[in-house]
Amino acid sequence: MEKRYTCCIFDLDGTIINTIHALTHTTNLVLGRFGLGPLSEERVKKIVGDGYKKQMERSLLACGDKELAHFEECLPVYREVFRENCLYRLEPYEGMRELLAAMKAAGWKLAVLTNKPHDRGIESVEAVYGKGYFDYILGEQEGIPKKPDPEGAYRVMKALGVKAEDCLYMGDTNTDMRTAANAGLDAAGAAWGFRGREELEAFHPKFLADSPGELLEMLGLEKFY
Repeated sequence: MEKRYTCCIFDLDGTIINTIHALTHTTNLVLGRFGLGPLSEERVKKIVGDGYKKQMERSLLACGDKELAHFEECLPVYREVFRENCLYRLEPYEGMRELLAAMKAAGWKLAVLTNKPHDRGIESVEAVYGKGYFDYILGEQEGIPKKPDPEGAYRVMKALGVKAEDCLYMGDTNTDMRTAANAGLDAAGAAWGFRGREELEAFHPKFLADSPGELLEMLGLEKFY
């Protein structure tokens, strides 16, 4: 690989952590309060990625609530239920620990940018990788537009003191690919995540890998592992 990066900004869900069990479990608990659901994990993979409000809107529609009659009422319920269940069966993707370790050994700064609520994002990352492993974590919060708006990526880069040309953005959905493009960042598609290769290919990312181990090789980081 000819270009040398010094930073990687990661999406969370479906990229560095397999959170589909927690997301599905929480979604179905909320839907159940209103006599709806359940949804399968495969269905939820197509629903998540754009923040919990859009997640619940899509979930209600998938369950037949075409008028979104329960939408406003379900949002505080989701926040409550997710606070209690956000760590449910979380696990890193196979090879992700090795990829992250190689990046750190090569001197890269590591950050997470997620549409998951900020506190839950930090809690999830620290539960799997430990406190302080990532240099910066930024989740959904008041005053910062959600991805694919580039504002979050700009804030991450400013906080870490890195330029766009030195930074790689990695994610598993069209939202992530659009975030990278909007922020002027090279993109790495995580085809091991929730949406798969076809959705990512449409955006022609700089890198597209079926596993973290494959991406490690693409980035020329084998000597650091």
